[in-house]
Amino acid sequence: MNPKKLSHRNYAKKSAKDFNILTRLYQIYALRVLFIPFMAFPFYKFRIERNQNVPKKSSYIVASNHISYFDPFIVSWAADRKLAFMAKKELFENSSYMARNISRLGGFPVNREKLEVSTIKTSKDALKSGWSLCIFPQGGIRKNKKIESINKGFVVLAKMTKTDILPVSISGLEKYNWNIFKRQKVEVKVGEPISYELDADTIIENWRKQVSNMADYELM
Repeated sequence: MNPKKLSHRNYAKKSAKDFNILTRLYQIYALRVLFIPFMAFPFYKFRIERNQNVPKKSSYIVASNHISYFDPFIVSWAADRKLAFMAKKELFENSSYMARNISRLGGFPVNREKLEVSTIKTSKDALKSGWSLCIFPQGGIRKNKKIESINKGFVVLAKMTKTDILPVSISGLEKYNWNIFKRQKVEVKVGEPISYELDADTIIENWRKQVSNMADYELM
């Protein structure tokens, strides 16, 4: 058996007990001890706008545009809640070290071509544990300042789990900055929740419009 596929299969099988206090502490450590002091503040100037109308204790499918490798940390920071991250399965297959650490951060692999049973089960278990899900509907990183090529899987998942969608936009990180004397401005905004009860096309269009407006991106 291919060891890469074995690793992916094992990491995909997460249960409710895997979304626990240790995972949350690991997330907080990675965000507030590593990312913010050493990556965020020295090189970037963050402006986060949180939606005060969003209930803090509710679980959502947090759906953000995707423009950098820092996005999972940034979305976690902006959403300010326990997040289980849906990451492309290739990240788990390419490196066992990366697979372990993504898993420790609450991440699990997703097949971008189709929604697998293991993905649905893990998502339901995470939501049942009071966590929210983080997903990037664009699939891969897109730096062209356009909202296009949306993967509909996040809508299917929202309907299957009966979970509303919370749009998040990130802008200003289309190019990385390593100059500590010229901090780059990054804006992160949390939008209005979108009901899973709406029809699929309406959900996607609502998400597209909210993210494009918040990020000032071109809507394709």
